[in-house]
Amino acid sequence: MFVSLHTARLATRGVQTGGHLQRLATTARLALAAHRQRRALANLDPRLLSDVGLTPAEAQAETARPIWDVPSNWRC
Repeated sequence: MFVSLHTARLATRGVQTGGHLQRLATTARLALAAHRQRRALANLDPRLLSDVGLTPAEAQAETARPIWDVPSNWRC
């Protein structure tokens, strides 16, 4: 039983579900999440920025990134 479950999982690992449209929707969702987080970061005062370990210049650089520029570990 264990072998058949394991092989079934391997057989479906490479199968894409949803195709290009789902991938586009996921990318758009991630880009909007990054945009919301950057907007919130832009509203933090210097004291709060120092609490999270950022300088105002680093926060400004992050908030200036384009909406499609999400962290690499977010990409699908």
